[in-house]
Amino acid sequence: MADVQVTCIRKPNPQSPHEHITHVGNPPQWIWPREKVVESIEAKTNTFFVRDPKTGKRSDIGVVREPGKSPYLRTYADGYYDNNLLSLDQCPIGGR
Repeated sequence: MADVQVTCIRKPNPQSPHEHITHVGNPPQWIWPREKVVESIEAKTNTFFVRDPKTGKRSDIGVVREPGKSPYLRTYADGYYDNNLLSLDQCPIGGR
């Protein structure tokens, strides 16, 4: 199992704070669709995390499932969910 850092995200509308995340990545090594990351987390084949650029604090990425919604990714640290993913820069177009 790999433990990998996520450094960027993609959303359909990068300026919207509430748009869903479609991809996450760490270019130039990789950019994966959200569904592939969800699958990997749930299969326990990889773990994903982000680091706060100011404090260096790690927040793990988990899968949230709500009735009637597609599963989505969210960070959590110290047992609490937060929105560290939404504060990341937009991933470049292209990538693997």
